[in-house]
Amino acid sequence: MIFPLCPRARQRRKDARPGELMTAALQVFAERGFAATRLEEVAKRAGVSKGTVYLYFDSKEALFKAAVEAAVVPALEAGESIAADRSKLPSEALRTFIFWWWEKVGATDIGALPKLLVAEIGNFPELGVWFHDNLIMRGKRAVAGIIERGVASGEFRRVEPMGVARVVFAQMFSYILWRRAFGPAMPDLPEPEVYFAQVVDLLINGLKGNPKCA
Repeated sequence: MIFPLCPRARQRRKDARPGELMTAALQVFAERGFAATRLEEVAKRAGVSKGTVYLYFDSKEALFKAAVEAAVVPALEAGESIAADRSKLPSEALRTFIFWWWEKVGATDIGALPKLLVAEIGNFPELGVWFHDNLIMRGKRAVAGIIERGVASGEFRRVEPMGVARVVFAQMFSYILWRRAFGPAMPDLPEPEVYFAQVVDLLINGLKGNPKCA
């Protein structure tokens, strides 16, 4: 005999649906790309009807933005906390941020986003602008804050903080693209721990370079 869900259980299920839809959407967008993703596929992955998707999101773009924000914002907030931790020297904060970023962003489902955006941005430039202005810039500002502290304390030579932040994120995103786009076709790509150790070594030693060269 099948017993119907009690009202409280139905309400819990209803409250959970937006999160389930966003999780499913991020997976499907990562696999199929933005243009090729159909809301029917997202609904099927989440175990609901297509009509249920429209109860919470009025368009595919709205679902994409909500799914990305739900995945990325908590990670960004954690990264901002690492960057703002004044108990660490700026060089150690930078090292911690870069390795944390790979573990919690680059190596997770979120890491599929750079490749997706590179593939889709020509057809949907507004998505790229939104992603950069609302999400990437937050990460850059966090790194720039570390650099500013290092310059102010004298640990780092005088540099333009946001310029250094761009260099840091260029290394992060290029590694993701190499790994996800080329995979086995790029056998000389080091493991992430090795690659990012090299990045950190070059960055920190460069930032601590001869002040006369600043």
